[in-house]
Order: sequence, then C-alpha cells, then structure tokens
Amino acid sequence: MKYLLKNGLAVTMDPNRNVFQGDLLIENDRIAAIGTHLVDSEAETIDLTGMAVIPGLIQSHIHACQALFRGLADDLALLDWLRNRIWPFEAAHNAESLYTSGMLGYAECLLGGTTTVVDMGTVHHTDSLFQAALDIGIRAIIGKALMDMGEGVPSNLVESQEEAINDWQRLHSKFHGADGGRVLNSLAPRFALSCTRPLLERVAALAQQYGVIVQTHASENRDECAAVKSIAGLGNVEYLHQTGLTGKNVVLAHCIWLSEVEKDILAQTGTVVAHCPSSNLKLASGLAAVPEMLGRGIAVTIGADGAPCNNSMDAFLEMRLASLLQKPGQGALAMPARLVFELATVTAATALNLPEIGSLVTGKKADVVAVDLERCHQMYLPEADIYSALVYSAKSSDVRHVWVDGQMVVGDGRPLTADAANLLQKAKIQAAAIRQQVCR
Repeated sequence: MKYLLKNGLAVTMDPNRNVFQGDLLIENDRIAAIGTHLVDSEAETIDLTGMAVIPGLIQSHIHACQALFRGLADDLALLDWLRNRIWPFEAAHNAESLYTSGMLGYAECLLGGTTTVVDMGTVHHTDSLFQAALDIGIRAIIGKALMDMGEGVPSNLVESQEEAINDWQRLHSKFHGADGGRVLNSLAPRFALSCTRPLLERVAALAQQYGVIVQTHASENRDECAAVKSIAGLGNVEYLHQTGLTGKNVVLAHCIWLSEVEKDILAQTGTVVAHCPSSNLKLASGLAAVPEMLGRGIAVTIGADGAPCNNSMDAFLEMRLASLLQKPGQGALAMPARLVFELATVTAATALNLPEIGSLVTGKKADVVAVDLERCHQMYLPEADIYSALVYSAKSSDVRHVWVDGQMVVGDGRPLTADAANLLQKAKIQAAAIRQQVCR
C-alpha cells in the first residue's frame, strides 16, 4: 500500500532537525520519500494542510495489563497501591480479560500518537498481550513479569525461577520478532522486592544470551528503597548493578531516589531511564532529577506508566509535564520543548536500539503521526515554534492519522484495527468481573 501525505508540516527529527512544509510518501512499511512537490499516481493521497507530520511517539514504560483498572486504585502510595489493588487485580486476569486490557491500552496509545511501547506485562496469560499488539498494529516490546517472592504478592503471581524462565523462553520462541520484528520479547523482572537475587542474576545472563532488553522498576518510592536496603544492604540501583542489571540493554522505570553513586552507575553503564512524570506525581513518589541525569549523559526516555496510576496514557501530557515540572526548581530554560520532544522520539529510538524509527527519514520504518494544529487550543502560526506547539499545547485528541510499519491504524481520529464500541463494552464487563472477584 502507498500513501502520499501532502502539505503537512514535517517535523523530521533528522540529524539536522529539519522542519518544512511538504510531503511524505509511504510505500509498504517504509518512508519512500520526503520532500516537496512529491507525486505518485498510485498512492492514496491525503491532504494534511494544517497538520504537523511527526515521527510516532515512543513510550518506554507502560502497563497495558492494567488498562481495565483505571479509577480503581486511586490515592494510594506505591506499595499499598500494589499490594491492596494492583497485584490482586492482575492475579484475577484470565486470558480473555488480559487480551481486552491489552487492546484497550494499545488503542489508547495509538489514538494518542504513540506508535511504540515498552510494556511490562503480568505473570500469566502473556500470550494475550502479544496477540493484542499483533492484532491492533502497535510496535511493542513486551515482557512477561517475573516474580518469585514478595510481601503482599498474591500466591498465584509467585512462580519458581524455573517456571518463570521456562514460560519466558516459550513466549520468546513464539513471539519474538513477530510480524517482521514489529513485536519483540523482553525480560521483565517486576522490581527488586519481588525477585530473588538468583532470579535477577539469571535474568542478566539470559539478556546477554538472547540479546534482548530488560525492563524493570527502580528507586520509585522512598519506602521501596528502604525495603531494598534492608534486604540487600545496598541502594536499589547499586543492588541491580551487582546482579548485572545495568547497561545499555536495561530500562529502569522512574529512578527518582538515587544516590550520587547510583547516578554515576547509570551514566557509566549507559543504563536507560524511563521517566513517568504523571505517575510519579499521582503516587506521591517524587520528582526525578531529569536535567541532572541528562547532564551526566544518562539516556532518559518518557512513559505514561499505567492507567491506574496516571490515569491516562497520553504521551503529549507526559511531554508537557516532563518539561514544566522541572522549571520551578531548575529555571525556565530547563527541559526546553525541543529537548523533550527528542526524548519521546529519536532519543528513545536510539536508547531502545530501534534505529529504524524515531525520525522521518527516507528508508526508515513508516511510523508516522499527523497532528491537527488548527484547534481552539492550538492555533499554530508559522512564525511560532513547532516544538512548543507539540509539547505545550497539543493533546492526544489532536491526533488525526497514525501509521505503524506503513499500515494506517488510526484514520480521522478513529481506530481502524479495533472495533472501539465492542472493545469498550467488553472492557466494562470484564473490569466489573475482576473488581467483583477481588473486592467481594
């Protein structure tokens, strides 16, 4: 299939950060051409006058398995939130409800211009998340959550190391690299408090053996850090480093409460940080020192986390907050709009070793988003800064069209790979059933 996107404002994120009014040609799964006055009589032509054409946004940390739990776990700090709500809800999932949750979460991401996600799944039925990603058309790095211990963890979420790894290897054989590499498997130990040291060390060895990324949580909450210190005698990141879980293939979500030694470890090892500003605020976890991390050369990316701790998965909102939260303490020049937009596109692509996405360049994968710039809240003028418009003014509802791997998955603000009405109906029924099962 070919699409010729005409007259949009191309925000390329190429090495020169070129921005120009022009055209983009999609052929099969690739950007076939980008420039001005392009013509192709075989392509479906779409006029994008008044719209920005941007690379698909990349969220480096989400929990699609929690999309059914939105509004059911509010006003709690992290450990209570996990033990009293989230873990029991996850334990109540079956294969069908997890598929619906995945479809709902991925649909929200696509409708908001997020074309790639790093998704920490749950312990069981992870096939359902992979299948949902394949069916709806999102680019995804998915991990089966690994948990072999933990205070307050429901018994059916605790697996032996062998059970967990055997299931992970099965999923790897079945799904890793599916649909031409659009869907990838990862290792996802939940966090240090739910994994024994032998499991963490096994994960580090498997990551090297299979060449996959590791995603986990670290230093999100002061009580969490204190608990890790009491068990391991080390700071959270120090402990993970000792087990082999730092490096360019490791994504650590949050990283709020870091010692100077831990900041040095992240910088020296090239470990990737997934910054989740809304979640950090809502769970009262704290504010990550992102400008300092960036100044140390640490790769920082952006994620929304999950629906119950945000309560949206809107990458535009996360970009806005990532910038604004730093300004009162660090000054107006901290986290400028273009830098934040880089974190959500080309920086994330590089950090996640996905060099074929993150920018609009001929030959790269056609992960492309069209954003309406002519709204009451978004009257973009040619002399204004486009990055400011995208980071400070744009909303997920401004997304009009989305392509992933050259497939049009959102058209005129509607999902094209899912029946939204049917999906919402199923989600309501299954969320109610899970709540009734857990809260009876």
